Amino acid sequence: MEPPADVADISDIGRDPDAFEAFYREHLPWVRRFVARRVDDPHTAADLTADIFLAVIDSAARYDASAGTATAWLAGVARHVVADHVRRRVRESRAHGRLSGRALLDEQSTERIADRIDGERMARELHRSLASLPDSQRAVVELVAVDGLSLTEAAQALGISAGNARVRYHRARTRLQDVLPSPFEVTA
Repeated sequence: MEPPADVADISDIGRDPDAFEAFYREHLPWVRRFVARRVDDPHTAADLTADIFLAVIDSAARYDASAGTATAWLAGVARHVVADHVRRRVRESRAHGRLSGRALLDEQSTERIADRIDGERMARELHRSLASLPDSQRAVVELVAVDGLSLTEAAQALGISAGNARVRYHRARTRLQDVLPSPFEVTA
């Protein structure tokens, strides 16, 4: 599925509730899929989705349209939020991580999130297969092949040139030919 279309003025999101609501409704499905590809716990997925949109509100005033599309900007925000979460989880005890925020979800919400996570199981397996790549190559592959961004948008989200993104993507694909089975192999 394609990333959502971009909205006209991101900078209004932090000041105008209607602008935020429109942005939220337009981008929520993409953010949910982004998060579900990276975590396998419904409570954590719900928390990260909320954290991403809080980060959007906090950083909307710093959005620079000349630096890239709104989708690329959102992908960068989402990546930072998820990376912060991973770092936090490493530092915190496992019990503390399991307890935080779980009482906020009702049974039906938990089931919907669990269904979404199940639907993205293949993408999580791909993420595990990407572990053999250097971080810089893996980041480009995740944004392009998994999250549906163009190479240009991935470059913008990562703060690198489009040429650099193309080189990283090509090198990653070359390395992955040996790691992942080809979907085009003919079996006898």
